[in-house]
Amino acid sequence: MPRKRRKISLRWQALTSTISTTFVLILMGLVIICALTAHRLGESVRQSLAVTVVMSDDASDQQTVELKKRLQTRPWVKDINYISREQALKEQTEAMGQDPTEFLGQNPFTPLLELHLQADYACTDSLLWISKRLKSNKLVTDVIYQKEIVESLNRNLRRVTFVLLCMAGLLLLVTLVLINNTVRLSVYSRRFIIHTMRLVGASWGFIRRPFMLRAFWIGLAAGILADGVLLGGLHALWEYDPSMSEYVTMQNVGITALAVLVCGLLLTLLCTFISVSHYLGMREGEMYE
Repeated sequence: MPRKRRKISLRWQALTSTISTTFVLILMGLVIICALTAHRLGESVRQSLAVTVVMSDDASDQQTVELKKRLQTRPWVKDINYISREQALKEQTEAMGQDPTEFLGQNPFTPLLELHLQADYACTDSLLWISKRLKSNKLVTDVIYQKEIVESLNRNLRRVTFVLLCMAGLLLLVTLVLINNTVRLSVYSRRFIIHTMRLVGASWGFIRRPFMLRAFWIGLAAGILADGVLLGGLHALWEYDPSMSEYVTMQNVGITALAVLVCGLLLTLLCTFISVSHYLGMREGEMYE
């Protein structure tokens, strides 16, 4: 093959390898960003679950405030809302359309603390432990939270996480196979050059070097292109719905972009190393098969 045609062929092979690798990395990036977004959404939902601490009739507003200050130092508390007797009465009056004190003669409500927990503690076991700890305080008469919703939420989040992990594992396997086939075809067309270099005494490391360098640039280009497409799509999503930035955070986008770039480099280098080593170990007769 003339030198000029060989150069064109090699460039075309590099282009097709880069494009095919880019498409596979885009799919991988979508699975990663979906998994990270689902995790962030789950954390947000867990933190929105409220635990209501009902104070006793004997508890004064000052004692409730002091308890609030102590609870704010606990690692499992995200934030606390204090609801005084007067505020509870006002809210109930607005909800009922009538003041309960008119027919009861007194304010029937006690101070309340509404806790929002850290996401890691919004599970059944932790809530039972927190509830027992809060009830050990003599000023607390009851701790109320929606146990069924908590159990259902955590069960569904586990299912979603399992499905996404399975998809990620399957996609990683498919990615490895597709990139390996693409690289293998590229190396196959140059198998006789590999054999000739081996015959003249070139070391395996010397023969691998140009292939590995080429694979590095293909993996880098594919990773950058895939990141560009993903970032463009996410930017369009943020423009369409700005509230999505709360769940598709810049931190998760950065993790996804880095993972895609690293996977692009590692997979192309690994597949190239395996393919070149395969042909380096072949006998001359096997080259024609």
